[in-house]
Amino acid sequence: MPIVVDIDVMLAKRKMSVGELAERVGITPANLAVLKNGRAKAVRFSTLAALCEVLECQPGDLLRWEADVVADPTMA
Repeated sequence: MPIVVDIDVMLAKRKMSVGELAERVGITPANLAVLKNGRAKAVRFSTLAALCEVLECQPGDLLRWEADVVADPTMA
């Protein structure tokens, strides 16, 4: 998927656990894990705003776009 979630990076910078972040944001650790591991299909702006508030960062610090790498059949 071309959208990469960098919550782990911000958690490390803030020296915060997943459990603490989930509690402070008001979501379950399981839902945070789905988002953190890139398995979420969507994220509510209110959740993104809460993550940014707690982590003191911008949305771009948590989400980034990365082009899908398509295998070139001529390179095989």
